[in-house]
Amino acid sequence: MTRDDQTRDGRMAVEHRVIRLAVPGDLPAVERIVEAAYRPWAELIGVRPKPMDDDYAARIAAGRVHLLEEPEKGIAGLIVLIPEDGVLLVDNVAVVPDRHGRGLGRALLTFAEVQARTAGLGALRLYTNALMEPNIALYERLGYRITERRRSGPREVVFMTKLLDD
Repeated sequence: MTRDDQTRDGRMAVEHRVIRLAVPGDLPAVERIVEAAYRPWAELIGVRPKPMDDDYAARIAAGRVHLLEEPEKGIAGLIVLIPEDGVLLVDNVAVVPDRHGRGLGRALLTFAEVQARTAGLGALRLYTNALMEPNIALYERLGYRITERRRSGPREVVFMTKLLDD
C-alpha cells in the first residue's frame, strides 16, 4: 500500500478506497455482500458459516461494521471488528466475489491493524472454518498464527492471532 490516511471522522483512505463505519441504511448492502461472499463456503462445508446468520443491524448500531468503498464502484467489502480484553477480534471479513484478488481483503485487515493500534490493543484475533484453507493461508502470509483448532458441532474451527509490534 502506498499511503493510508485516517481522518477525524474515522474514515480511512487506502489507495483511493475509503473505509468507513456502516450506517443503518447500509444494512441491505452488508447482508448482500455477506450472503454472496459466504455462499460458496456454505456449499463446501455443508453448513451455513456463522457470519451468514449474524445480526448485522445490531452490529451496525454498535459501530462494529466498517465498509470498504471503491470510487464509482460502491461498497466492495466489509470487516466486523469487536474489541476484547487486549485484542481486537476480526469477527468477519467479506469481499464481493467479483472483486476478489484485488487486495481488498488485505486492505480491510490492514485497517483492522490500524484500529487495534489506535485503541492500544496488542493483537488481532480471528477464527475460521478449517475447510477455508485459502483464507487460512492468506492470514498466515499476513502474520497470523494458528493458536488452536477446536471442533464445534459439524465445524472444525481454526483460531488465529497476530501480535502487533509496538
